[in-house]
Amino acid sequence: MNLQPLFDASLAIQLHVYGAVVGFVLGTVQMVAPKGTLPHRTIGSLWVVAMIVAVVSSIFIHETAKLGMPNIKGYTFIHIFTLLGLFSIPAGLFYLVKSGPKLKKHGRHFGGLYMGGLLIAGAFAFMPGRLMYEIVFG
Repeated sequence: MNLQPLFDASLAIQLHVYGAVVGFVLGTVQMVAPKGTLPHRTIGSLWVVAMIVAVVSSIFIHETAKLGMPNIKGYTFIHIFTLLGLFSIPAGLFYLVKSGPKLKKHGRHFGGLYMGGLLIAGAFAFMPGRLMYEIVFG
């Protein structure tokens, strides 16, 4: 494992990786830990902050377009997950504030973001030529 490519990357990429890694770890804990407890709410708050960092920073990442991927003004297919995050975070927070019987709906939005934004998009990050591939396998 070589972290130098991460240190050499742009600030947007560094923030994105840090947010995604923290989001992955905290999200994994959230999936297996008891729901509705103080630790769940605390870790959930930190998870939302990490995901905001990951999603907002992804708006400023255009390096994948430089790898020859099809793009529109620097945005590639992987930026679909940015849109997922921009929708899922406010929707999940909305249902948290609503409370009551609709409270469980926050889990659908946040769980979908975890699955799509962290697991699926995260898998794309390990494609040859991408930063995470260089860090782990390069």
